[in-house]
Amino acid sequence: MKINDELITQTLEAAQNAAPQQVREILQRARALKGVSFTETAALLAVTDKQLLNEIFETAKFIKTEIYGNRLVLFAPLYISNLCNNECAYCAFRVSNRALKRRALTQDEVKAETLELIRQGHKRVLLVAGESYTGKGLQYVFDAVKSVYSVKDGKNNIRRVNVNIAPLTTEEFRQLKQYNIGTFQLFQETYHKPTYESLHTAGPKKDYDFRLNAMHRALEAGLNDVGIGILFGLYNYKYEVLAMLQHIKDLEDTYGVGPHTISVPRIEPAAGSELSERPPHAVSDEDFKKIIAVLRIAVPYTGIILSTRENAQTRRDAFDLGISQISAGSKTNPGGYENKEAGEQFSLGDHRTLAQVTDDMVSHGYIPSFCTGCYRLGRVGKDFMDLAKPGLIKIHCLPNAMFTFAEYLYDFADDNLREKGFALIDKMISDLPPQVKENTLERLKEIAAGKRDVYF
Repeated sequence: MKINDELITQTLEAAQNAAPQQVREILQRARALKGVSFTETAALLAVTDKQLLNEIFETAKFIKTEIYGNRLVLFAPLYISNLCNNECAYCAFRVSNRALKRRALTQDEVKAETLELIRQGHKRVLLVAGESYTGKGLQYVFDAVKSVYSVKDGKNNIRRVNVNIAPLTTEEFRQLKQYNIGTFQLFQETYHKPTYESLHTAGPKKDYDFRLNAMHRALEAGLNDVGIGILFGLYNYKYEVLAMLQHIKDLEDTYGVGPHTISVPRIEPAAGSELSERPPHAVSDEDFKKIIAVLRIAVPYTGIILSTRENAQTRRDAFDLGISQISAGSKTNPGGYENKEAGEQFSLGDHRTLAQVTDDMVSHGYIPSFCTGCYRLGRVGKDFMDLAKPGLIKIHCLPNAMFTFAEYLYDFADDNLREKGFALIDKMISDLPPQVKENTLERLKEIAAGKRDVYF
């Protein structure tokens, strides 16, 4: 595929003339939960009026609540290597950064890191590696995935491994699929090709088109779920959002399904990177909130991921606007969970533990979910969207969130969180349809009796 720069430029220029009434009509149509068009998205991105922005936020909150309810899926990144062959101006892992302490975990160290995450209560991890695999090739990543899945701590284990690694060939994607991964995640960083080429000056990542078309190869190879993203701050955010929508549409037109998730990281300071300290197109907090809200309106059934790059308050503000997945207790250096010395990829904004994040979520009325049920039952890719778009996914996702949170409360929470957490679960049960409520209560009794890994 190719990004149509001319169309994006023309659409953004025309959007500047959108009248308030036109914006309100777009927002009214958006409440039908069918998304909005390319030109309508541009009109929403152009909004600066405070009242209209609030109406965008309110619409995004309505859509988020209708589709996802008040649940948020939790995960942690697991960095296995900060070795990299690329020269990316914004990243601490870049090959020229000689001051960075480098480390590639052994498989025993991968298992030790996994055990630390399990003992915190995590059930999902995102495996991350720089674009160099210690001379062992892609097999190093495959072995790491197996290592994560192999670790058990009593009844607890990691149930889903998502992967964020360099773009692969179609044949390599076919090999990756054999290792039972969940979502393959890859960020384009910036869709603006001249900017991309100026920021990626050495290594395999220089190839803009190979990276852009990675998701096509992944889906062609049979992977079910892919996740895309933009590193906001490298170029104009309005251009980036529209370019990403072109990417999504091309995937949907070609394969019948778009990305499972969209990630929305902003540039954070990275060791030795001057650009990361002064992003060329820094995104303000207000514009960042608008980006999240507009994405939720434009692609209502696609998950939106927010990382610990953002501080706790920004993350709280974003929950209502459309975020459906968050990381918690993150470390961005290999061996970080065991406090091993190695350079981190970027600075974090939220340093709270998983326990602190879950407690805060419950205090604000959100239920933490560690669910992997859809993945385990094959409700992935197009099958997931076929359930999500009629609203049927809530029948599965809300009870499953309760089940995994109940497990967490029994196995990891202190008395205070356990009391607050079960009070929230009790409140949510009362809103379930009668048949679903009855089945949910039965499963919760099984969990109380010691059963684990329960899901609809």
